[in-house]
Amino acid sequence: MSAALRSLAALAAGLIFGLGLALSGMLDPARVRGFLDVAGAWDPSLVFVLGGAVTVSRLGYLLSRRLRGPVLDTWFDLPARHRIDAPLILGAALFGIGWGVSGFCPGPAVAALSTAAAPVLVFVVAMLVGMALHGLLPAAPMERSRSIGTAGGSGNRRARGSAST
Repeated sequence: MSAALRSLAALAAGLIFGLGLALSGMLDPARVRGFLDVAGAWDPSLVFVLGGAVTVSRLGYLLSRRLRGPVLDTWFDLPARHRIDAPLILGAALFGIGWGVSGFCPGPAVAALSTAAAPVLVFVVAMLVGMALHGLLPAAPMERSRSIGTAGGSGNRRARGSAST
């Protein structure tokens, strides 16, 4: 598939995702903080947004297991790591703290850039700085991702960049 078609599909998916976040009110950090405030004025609306997201993700994952390969790429990139280890726990804790303090996570923050609100801009700049700093850390040895692909039409599982068997 052409890179232009893949980019167009990614743009369309991103626009649909951003529209869904806007329609559900998830661009409002006060709503997210309200969801996290279980001891106060709890706002359960995020449960339904998360439930919908998990359902769609699960269906997409199940569909990917039945297909020989994706329509707009050569293989599906699937996580190879399944262990719960210290880096995962630390990363999840940092993500949760940042989410609770700011009311933003990366997807809604990028979608909320359309509001040009100062807190959103500060969050996105801080997120980009954090990503750049993380990129400077020495890389830990990682397992290759497991992929299901159609390279050569075989539909076999293989790691990105490895020879097809």
